[in-house]
Amino acid sequence: MSECLKYQKPNNECMKYAIISHNIDFVTFLMNEYNIKIDLKSCGKYKNFESFLVCFDQIDDFNLCFVYSAMFNILSLCEYFISHGANINVKDKDAKAALHYAALENSKETVEFLLSHGANINEKDYFLETALHYAAKNNSKETVELLLSHGANINEKGDFKDTALHYAAENNSKETVEILLSHGANINEKNGLGLTALHCAAENNSKETAELLLSHGANINEKDYFKETALHYAAKNNRLETTELLLSHGANINENEELGHTALHCAAKNNRKETTELLLSHGANINENEELGHTALHYAAKNNRKETTELLLSHGANINENEELGHTALHYAAKNDRKETTELLLSHGANINEKDDDGKTALHYAAKNYSKKTAKLLLSHGANINEKDADGKTALHCAAKNNRKETAELLLSHGANINEKGDFKDTALHYAAENNSKETVEILLSHGASFNEKDED
Repeated sequence: MSECLKYQKPNNECMKYAIISHNIDFVTFLMNEYNIKIDLKSCGKYKNFESFLVCFDQIDDFNLCFVYSAMFNILSLCEYFISHGANINVKDKDAKAALHYAALENSKETVEFLLSHGANINEKDYFLETALHYAAKNNSKETVELLLSHGANINEKGDFKDTALHYAAENNSKETVEILLSHGANINEKNGLGLTALHCAAENNSKETAELLLSHGANINEKDYFKETALHYAAKNNRLETTELLLSHGANINENEELGHTALHCAAKNNRKETTELLLSHGANINENEELGHTALHYAAKNNRKETTELLLSHGANINENEELGHTALHYAAKNDRKETTELLLSHGANINEKDDDGKTALHYAAKNYSKKTAKLLLSHGANINEKDADGKTALHCAAKNNRKETAELLLSHGANINEKGDFKDTALHYAAENNSKETVEILLSHGASFNEKDED
């Protein structure tokens, strides 16, 4: 209490923490001295019955008190409100009725009482979710069973088109999933993103639930709206056990999603080393190209996934594979200043002077993108310092053009030709001056750049 008063003027946040800590003295103090209203919903959420009663004594919204009374799992409390005329289907600002909250709290007796007094079992809240959604979301299996026995719509969809089965699968609520399936839940129903319950289970590593869904006939290769299968979700989230389960049940290991990614691409991109190893041991195509020609190795190198890169190389990944624009893994490592990965690739025989479709080598990209350490490494491994790209530019041109003064100095110290001209007769000094790179201009001049050189303009 003293901390709250010490640093700020009391506000609703102070009231919330007073309720959470069950500090009734501070609750009443804030209410009386600062006219801060007691948050009824917080009272229910944090089971602060004493504060709830204080608020009930002060507030004139009888029906709202009834809505939140369902959160306490005190049957006599709901009975009191109903017997005194509370509207059983009244809603709060989130469009939730007492039944929603009773289901959320797994208050089976309260749910039964509310249903017996006419609560609308399929009433939707602001998010278009029913009591069944909330019961399933919180693994309230007894309440789920009760709601279903009273006619709850088992395949009702919320705002994002999730059914109760989606929520149960997502939270690994195996018993609730079993109940829903036994009552006829559509096992391959899709939500707003095209996800089935199996996708949800795989994404959240709900292995037991995934196994149950598969045993009930879930389509293992079903795709979402981005063409991803459950295996894609398991792989990119490093759900090792679930990945193994899906593979053992015949998941298509080389299935492509919308952009051509396989599960292996997903695992490599996200540095899921163990999952990558598992996929490779089950025969994943290591050199599979996605839509833009990237292999798993490109992604591992691009994102500095050193261990995954090493693993892929040890399994025979093509180290000099070119993607659509001609980039190899080494280009990506250099472009993104991935020094350790660059070193690893070079030690495995990557072609250091390999050119992409623009004629650029890894050194061009290191110079262009301020990757000084990587540039130094490339030079120490014999990169051709004066190699030209398709426009006749050397690494020094790239460094000067992008004001990479330290890299420019490094290149000059390794013997870069300071007055080398590109196809349009530009020198590094032209580029530095053109881009107002004062410090780079100074470095070039101090190393003897000719300031009388003319370009084609």
